[in-house]
Amino acid sequence: MPLNLTRSWSNEELEALRDTAVRFIESEMQPQDEAARHRGHVGHALWRRAGELGLLCTDIPEEYGGGGGDFRHEAVIYEEMARRGLSGMSNSVHSIVAHYFLNHGTESQKRQYLPRMARGELIGAIAMTEPGAGSDLQGIRTRAERQGDHYVLNGSKTFITNGFLAGVILVVCKTDPTQGARGTSILIVETDAAPTGDDAPGMQREGFRVGRVLDKMGMKAQDTSELFFDNVVVPADGLLGGQEGQGFYQLMGDLPYERLIIGVSAVACMEGAYAATLDYVRERKAFGKPIAEMQNTKFKLAEVATQIMVGRAFMDRCVERIVAGELDTATASMAKLWGSEAQGRVLDELVQLHGGYGFMNEYLVTRMYADARVQRIYGGTSEIMKEVISRAL
Repeated sequence: MPLNLTRSWSNEELEALRDTAVRFIESEMQPQDEAARHRGHVGHALWRRAGELGLLCTDIPEEYGGGGGDFRHEAVIYEEMARRGLSGMSNSVHSIVAHYFLNHGTESQKRQYLPRMARGELIGAIAMTEPGAGSDLQGIRTRAERQGDHYVLNGSKTFITNGFLAGVILVVCKTDPTQGARGTSILIVETDAAPTGDDAPGMQREGFRVGRVLDKMGMKAQDTSELFFDNVVVPADGLLGGQEGQGFYQLMGDLPYERLIIGVSAVACMEGAYAATLDYVRERKAFGKPIAEMQNTKFKLAEVATQIMVGRAFMDRCVERIVAGELDTATASMAKLWGSEAQGRVLDELVQLHGGYGFMNEYLVTRMYADARVQRIYGGTSEIMKEVISRAL
């Protein structure tokens, strides 16, 4: 059966935005996806085009160059990309970075960076994870030492989404290693990577180096890189918010926003995979009839459809709550936990219904299956989500 994809939070304006997003995705993203997966990134031009169409920073106030909307406007775009298995342009991380500026930056920082991010001229990344520090951010070793009117930044980061193409990176670092979490700050590093083409960043600032684009199991079109900082000089006004020791507070403040993005995308991905599988099982024949007519297929699809509809109701409620300013960290963690875990289960079932073709990368569900695995890891692992939820019980 076709699923009822009506969103409880949608309206005519949001559906018009959805139409714009679908046209952009189908005419400009999908035709380039295979090439992007081979080279490991989508290039700068696609980001600038998204900016021209008003598809970036849609929930940033107009006074800072954004679309003036709210989380629903962002959700529309996340959903339409996720339904088609398109992960190359990580506008979710880009938007998360924009929200760090909006919620924690100084007025000068907001006006300096947000308009350029909304236009796609600067791609945003946030550098938290290090080779020896993932979920435990208190274990980071990247250090920023204040010297007069600037900081000197040293360290390395890994698994950084948008790292290869980024024009501005928020770097989580220690400004006072003796103070634990209270000694953590976030520095704004402009990479000076004015694009010289779509195959490489431009000239990089002294001491800053982008490492290799990492070879991942999935999300092949998304640039995920190592970053290296060797005595990088950052002006004192490049401290996010202008006050040292606020890094952990800043990181924790935007967790509901970040985790709901993952939950919303997970359900939309399931919807897209379900639709593609319906088409496949209706056309594919075995033992003289379409496999859609076999009891096992019907029962599996019934289970999948039920999980999607249950997930849709929960995610829609979470979207309504975040727009109202009422989404708490525990509930957002539930959205992330349930969504990413259900996504893994559902995609496994749908790959199985494709038989041997489900192992072929030319099929959408196959790429989705590989892409989905990281959903249970980034943004806080499932284990961390359970810990956060349990504290609120």
